Amino acid sequence: MSSSSSNHSSSSKPNPSSKKTLPLRDIPGGYGLPFFGPIKDRRDYYYNQGTDEFFKSRMQKYNSTVFRTNVPPGPFMAKNPKVVAVLDAVSFPILFDNSKVEKKNVLDGTFMPSTDFTGGYRVCAFLDTREPSHAAVKGFFSSQLAKLHNKFIPTFRSSVSELFANLEGELDKEGKANFNHHSDKISFDFIFRLFCDNKNPDETGVGSSGPKSFDKWLFLMLHPLITLGLKFVPTFVEDFLLHSFPLPFLFVKSDYQKLHDTFDKYGSGILDESEKYGITRDEACHNLVFLAGFSAYGGTKVLFPALIKWVGAAGEDLHRQLAHEIRTVVKEEGGVTVSALNKMSLTKSVVYEALRIEPPVPFQYGKAREDVVISSHDSSFLIEKGEMIFGYQPFATKDPKVFDNPEEFVGDRFLGDGERLLKYVYWSNGRETDNPTVDDKQCPGKDLVVLLSKLLLVEFFLRYDTFSVEAATILLGPLVTVKSLTKAD
Repeated sequence: MSSSSSNHSSSSKPNPSSKKTLPLRDIPGGYGLPFFGPIKDRRDYYYNQGTDEFFKSRMQKYNSTVFRTNVPPGPFMAKNPKVVAVLDAVSFPILFDNSKVEKKNVLDGTFMPSTDFTGGYRVCAFLDTREPSHAAVKGFFSSQLAKLHNKFIPTFRSSVSELFANLEGELDKEGKANFNHHSDKISFDFIFRLFCDNKNPDETGVGSSGPKSFDKWLFLMLHPLITLGLKFVPTFVEDFLLHSFPLPFLFVKSDYQKLHDTFDKYGSGILDESEKYGITRDEACHNLVFLAGFSAYGGTKVLFPALIKWVGAAGEDLHRQLAHEIRTVVKEEGGVTVSALNKMSLTKSVVYEALRIEPPVPFQYGKAREDVVISSHDSSFLIEKGEMIFGYQPFATKDPKVFDNPEEFVGDRFLGDGERLLKYVYWSNGRETDNPTVDDKQCPGKDLVVLLSKLLLVEFFLRYDTFSVEAATILLGPLVTVKSLTKAD
């Protein structure tokens, strides 16, 4: 996990998007015996191999980045765990073509959580682009985010100041600090203030329990897709408990109701406009809770620790370069502004590199609307109508035929000529070079995510010259421990 300033960005690579006739090949792979095949694949995926090795071993076995396999959760939880996996930079974008793939109820793949978790509604993330309500709901929230743009920087800076005070206090007391714990708290504070007219969550019914309530809600929805990795629990016990049947909404009902009621009360500035878009206030409120809790809080819960993990591990050379750029630009611009952030080219590159190497949402799914021919780098494949297409994004965005040293964190990868590679950064359910519309499934908060990531680095390096971290993997993201913080002179 190192950063370098070598010519990674400018070295030539074949153009994967160049038009050429590729041989049509049968999709290799298979699903094994009914019932037992998905169970075996699930055991390999979670316990015997792990996610990366699961896909890597099959790529090698079939000599293909496109193949058939089962994906979790498998029997009982998913009616059909069979997918066609697309694991390279060329085949992956079929998942963005909404004329060819359907996105109805596929957010979480081959299973869908009960709508009890979202107030009985299929919220926007589960709607297909051809469903009339999709454009209405996405358009509504996109317009609200646009209206809030002047609040992004001051609200986040106000929330994030607490992060550093808490990290320093825990470091002084314990000799190390749990970044995730403090990051989750400030993420929730920012999101709540942004959507609830700058109301302090501690002064509402949610209070300091907000992050824990969202964590509990997220876990109960997503448990079929995770493993706890508890050494004192036999894997077959965990596998049965987490991946064989849905855990009931009842366990989080009171927490969710409190979240809903609080957002309904304090988010009136947003919700009062919902009927202009043909959306009832109740449906808009449940969508707002999902946007705040799943998309925003759930996303930053993975994104911020991953960003700090990679930047921290990159070392003092990158830290020195970032500190110099950030402090110079802030001084020249007279403060932390949008204009200042746009001039921080290395900071932007570092954010894009973190999103490339460890995207906050690693999986994408879509169901073929019709028979469709897709291409990898060297072959074409026919996917039949109704088949589920599965993309494992970390393989697509670490495609060695697109990126030099793809497993290495290269802070300056997207500087200069390297900027052309941004079209292969797919974290937002679309290309980084595209902008979301009501007719696609790209994240409506795409630009806000990049802005907040840059702001986090800016605030870090305005205060510190360098820092060190340790990281481990938990659930769907990294657990980051801050070992040291060296304050700026």
